[in-house]
Amino acid sequence: MVFKRRDPVGWGAWLREMVYPKGGFKRATRYVLHRMKRLPDSPRRVARGVFAGSVIGFLPLPGLQFVAAWIAARLVNGNLLAALLATFNTNPLTTPFFAVLAMTLGHWIMGIEAPLTAEYIGHRFAVAGADLWANVLAIFGPEKTQWGGLIQFWHEIYVPYFIGALGPGIIISLAGYWITIPLVEAYQKARAAKAKERGERRHRLREMLAEATARVKARAEAEAAEKAAAETLAARGGPAAAPAAGDDGPGSP
Repeated sequence: MVFKRRDPVGWGAWLREMVYPKGGFKRATRYVLHRMKRLPDSPRRVARGVFAGSVIGFLPLPGLQFVAAWIAARLVNGNLLAALLATFNTNPLTTPFFAVLAMTLGHWIMGIEAPLTAEYIGHRFAVAGADLWANVLAIFGPEKTQWGGLIQFWHEIYVPYFIGALGPGIIISLAGYWITIPLVEAYQKARAAKAKERGERRHRLREMLAEATARVKARAEAEAAEKAAAETLAARGGPAAAPAAGDDGPGSP
């Protein structure tokens, strides 16, 4: 399998690599690009998959990005694996900066005036989390459900983030679309040239083996013919038959 590890890792190592990959973000990015270039599909279809997955990767869809990328790839007729790989366009180091940019743009579009400070965002998350936990407890106890913090979080954080991420996400993903096409085309042409060269070498090797086999066969046939001729002469008494006993040859009395 493409993503199966030779040596499985534990949950702790998995969580650590989700925050910072073992080989660094540069190596992880190179690996994703390498996998995309090697996809056995047309360059434009791979690029459409990259576009769909990249747009989804910028949106706040925790736990649903793979499903959303699969749906988006089907809608644009893109490569599904490319779409799944493209959702890794964000990482824990760059996501906070993009999130603040997206929420700022979303607040401006929606006309929301709220200070997007770390304290404000953290408070909204804390209140929404407390309401969510209270609603979970209300399922099993007499407590009442609380929706105020969740509704405020939805209107002031999530929706502005979603709306604000669409524009930059689409622009960046379009750039990724146009960059992917020549990269995949160049890789596929180079791979086809190497495959053609390997095929020509195999063809020349087969011809050389066929010629060597023919020479060995001809030599063996010639040796067999010489041996058969020698055996025939030996059976007839040699190249000149010896005179019979008591016969001195012509002219003898």
